[in-house]
Amino acid sequence: MLLSNITPGSATGGVALSVDFDSPEDYFIFIFQILFATTTVLMAGTVVVGICATRALRLQNRFIFMLNTSVCDTLVGFSVYYLGLFDVHEGYPSRNGTYNVLTSLLGVNILTFLFAQFDRYFAVCHPFIYSRFVTRHFVIAVNIYCWLYNFAHLLARNLLPLSKATQLYVFSIVFFQLIVLTKLVMTIKLYVVARFQLEKDPPSAEKESKKESLKIIIFVVISFLVLWCPSFVNIVLRFLGKGLTFRNEATNLFAIMARLNAVSTPAVYIWGSPALREATVRTVWGRVCPRCRRRIGSCHGKGDSKN
Repeated sequence: MLLSNITPGSATGGVALSVDFDSPEDYFIFIFQILFATTTVLMAGTVVVGICATRALRLQNRFIFMLNTSVCDTLVGFSVYYLGLFDVHEGYPSRNGTYNVLTSLLGVNILTFLFAQFDRYFAVCHPFIYSRFVTRHFVIAVNIYCWLYNFAHLLARNLLPLSKATQLYVFSIVFFQLIVLTKLVMTIKLYVVARFQLEKDPPSAEKESKKESLKIIIFVVISFLVLWCPSFVNIVLRFLGKGLTFRNEATNLFAIMARLNAVSTPAVYIWGSPALREATVRTVWGRVCPRCRRRIGSCHGKGDSKN
């Protein structure tokens, strides 16, 4: 059942701002949301442009996963211009909400990171099976599935009667717990592979590329869980009647922490991959600031393997 988003503010012709500007804290929150949204769009958008404009990166499976999460992070950044600057409250009941369309973008990354972990595991531990069955088209299909599943779930929650939508919401919480547990197990497994198994391989460019890809996915998943879990715990506690309630999305500290993944994830991508860093400077920042292009001269010649 679609819940009404009509509020007194919207009835008079507009949506109220997220703060009243009655205290210095209000100004800080408002300015922070603007800077946060802008930083997210610039950081994640840079990764999207860098990968799309570089054929060598687009042909690698792991960069397809990076592209998918970065597109999602860019949309999260744009969503903050609404969720963070206006008086919006998602959930039950909603106030000036988007029927959870904007807040559900994080769900796309949850699934994408999980599939990316399995991708890196099979690429490193079972390279022959990986090269035969995990094609570029298969990886693209998996990323499309992440979007389709997320929005099918969202559509069901909005169209079902409230009682059924609540049951589906509870199921999603349980399902997320299973995903988190799987992520933890896979993170430990990938760390063991990176720490011990790859060390036995002789030095080569392929070995360094595998270590780089494992390092990136491990850092990304750990940061994702650290920033997202407080929000998830609060959601569970609120469902049990014990969690913290915030005035709107702009003042929801846990939701802000979860959205910080949209900044940390592309930052880890750029930090961990010299090839991606070079691509972003060449296609974006090198054109804005020519000095940046000269500063990465030492990164030239460092490439990634096909996987």
